[in-house]
This record gives sequence, structure tokens and C-alpha cells, in this order.
Amino acid sequence: MASRKWTNLWRTLSVYREPATLRMLFLGFSSGLPLLLVFGTLSFWMREAGVDLKTIGFMSWVGLCWGFKWVWAPLVDALPIPVLTRCFGRRRAWLLAAQLGLVLSLSAMAWTDPSVSLKQMALLALATAFFGATQDVALDAFRIESGKEDEQAAFAATYQMGYRIAMIWSGAGALAIAAAAEGSALGAWRCAYLAMAASMLVGIMTTLLSREPASKAEKRETRRSFKQWFYDCACRPFIDFFSRYGVWALAILLLIALYRVSDIVMGVMANPFYSDLGFSKEEVAAVSKVFGVVMTLVGAFIGGVVAMRIGVMKTLFAGALLSALTNLLFSVLALRGHDMLFLVFAVSADNLAGGLASAAFVAYLSGLTNVAYSATQYALFSSVMLIIPKFLAGFSGAAVEAVGYSNFFILTAILGIPVLVLVFVAGVARKKLGLSA
Repeated sequence: MASRKWTNLWRTLSVYREPATLRMLFLGFSSGLPLLLVFGTLSFWMREAGVDLKTIGFMSWVGLCWGFKWVWAPLVDALPIPVLTRCFGRRRAWLLAAQLGLVLSLSAMAWTDPSVSLKQMALLALATAFFGATQDVALDAFRIESGKEDEQAAFAATYQMGYRIAMIWSGAGALAIAAAAEGSALGAWRCAYLAMAASMLVGIMTTLLSREPASKAEKRETRRSFKQWFYDCACRPFIDFFSRYGVWALAILLLIALYRVSDIVMGVMANPFYSDLGFSKEEVAAVSKVFGVVMTLVGAFIGGVVAMRIGVMKTLFAGALLSALTNLLFSVLALRGHDMLFLVFAVSADNLAGGLASAAFVAYLSGLTNVAYSATQYALFSSVMLIIPKFLAGFSGAAVEAVGYSNFFILTAILGIPVLVLVFVAGVARKKLGLSA
């Protein structure tokens, strides 16, 4: 009996050795790279440049690009790109175009000083967010179409590993590069952002070396009126979702909208918080790079394995609970002040919870899609996931100035309570619809 259990476990883990699964590690890295560069890392740079907390908070609204990517997702789903689509296929063409756009926008950010040209920096950050969101639309469709439904949890886990490694690299790595380049001819942050632009080569090379997934989308007539084309591309994916889930669709969308709210609202103020407590770029980079990377990878791996063994919904609940609770650790850190050991503990616990929750959440979202409309429907889900949290995050700077860091982090933990209720309701919905838990 014991040997059979080990055999089953080995079979479960063997999916992580498949080329399609490993590919998601590198594409996940490409997907995760832009976010902090217009979010946390940029906020650290702006704080050092003397920008006030309210402005930093409102600047985070450029991240709403990810919340509205469903607007142009139908174009990514159906519109060919001249030359690129013919050479690389529909999904890879859009991936490559977005990745090249990110190289250009990140390079331009490197040559901009927020203390002198704040508006220009905002526009370039917006462009980076747009290309990052477009890459995600194409990549989500590529991932979903690259394997069967029972492989999506493993895809999600490795994708999240790559995504989180990229967040560590674009966060701690960028800080470490900036710290090492202090006093150089190019400048600290310029070196950091040029290095980030060069890091997009990971995604570009993976895209070039990958094969276009076989599309399972239904065949459509090549000659259609614009009205019919618009209906097929922009309306049918949404009609399909609501027809499949009926009255439960609204509860599912509400869960998606709030699942990451505590993490995202808290995240905007994390780097300014470290800076205001007196932690140096080197200290933040060291903690995030060593302990953050390890715990994030462990969390993502555990999330993928646990979701495959006990079901996505139970893992989703555990991730939501842990993500909210770990925010309280930062409230304690605010009271303790410059305490390196406690910073290590707080960052490690937060990354472990975040990795587990993200792997389960991506698997859950992937299971909701119809492969005939994978890009558009997944874009809808991941956009809904960001709109409310990103909007609230814009007021995070004003909140900190009003109640202080410690109370702010407590409030972000409280935001996670409704999520637990919604996970339970979504679990009931899956049973009612006859879906696996």
C-alpha cells in the first residue's frame, strides 16, 4: 500500500519534467518581470527621488492596464499581426510583439529621472504596463492551449515559480543592481532598468524556441462582416461564460475580483515602508533574494502539488487565509522598527503564502475557461482580479499618511475576510454545477 502511494506521488510529480511544463517556468518569468518595475521597484526609486506617498499611491494606477486588458483581448484572440503571425503563429506572434515592446519601454524608463520628468515616467510606466498586459493575454491563451485540463495545475505551478522568480529579480535584483551601481557613470537606477530590459531576452528566446500550440478553437469562416467578426470575438466569449455558469457566474466573478485584494493593496506601500524604516536597498535585496526566492518557490510548488492532491478549492481557501494573516506580520514590523530578523520572517512567510495562493488561483482561473475563447475569457478573469484591488491600492499612500503603517497593514488583512466566504460559496457553486472540487 505504501509503495503504491509513493508510485502515485511520483506519477503526480513527473508532470514537472515535461517540456511543456518546464517551458512555463521561463514564460512565467517573462510575464512577472514588468509588474514590479511599474509598481514596487518604481515606488522605491520614486521615494528615493523625493516623491510623496500620495503621488506614489496614485502612480500605481498604471497597473490598471492589467485590469482592463479584456478590452483588447478579443483582438489578441483573433487579429493576426502582419508577417509575425505568418512566421510564428497567432499566439507566439502576439507574445513576441509584446516582449519587444517591453524591451523598448523599459529601456526608455531607464533614461528618465522621476524627480525631473515625473509625467514622462508615468507615460513610460503606462506603456510598460500595456505591453505587459498584452503579453499576459497571449501567454495565458498559450498556456491553456498547450495542455489538457489535468495538466493545468502543474502548468500554473511552474508558471507561478517563473513569475515569482521574476518578481524577486525585478524587485530585489533591481535594488541590488542599483545599490551596486551607486556612483557609476550611467547611474544606479539606469543600470538597474537597463538590466531589466535585457532580462526580457529570457521570454523572447523561449517564445522563439517554442512551438505554436494546436488551436482547439472552433473553425470560423474567413469572410465575415465586421459586425459578425465583432460578435464572434468580443461577445461570444462572455455569453459562453455566463451561459455555462448561470446564476453562479456573479459569485465567481466576485471571488476573482477580491481574491488578491489584501496582497495588492499592501504591496504598493511595501518598498516605501522598508525605506521609511531605514532598511537599505542592499538589506531589502538580500532578504528578498535569499529567503523570498526560497519560500516563494516552495509555496508555488506546494500549491501545485496540494491542488492536484486535495483539490483546487481547498487550496484556494488555505491560500486566502494565509495571505491575509501574513499581512499582520508587517504591522508588527512597523512597531518593531529596523529589525532584520523579523523582516526575514515576515518576507519569508508572505512569499510562502503568496506562492501557494497564486498557484491555486491560476489553476482555478484556467479551469473556468472554454478553450474556444481562452485568451479573451482568461483576460476577463485576470482583469476582474485586478480592477478593484488596483483601484483601492491607489489610495494606499493616503491611508498610510492617515492611520500609519501598522494600522494600514491590519486593515489590509481585514480585507481578506470576505474572500474566505466567497471561496466557500464558489465551492458550493462547483458542486451544484457538477464540477470537480
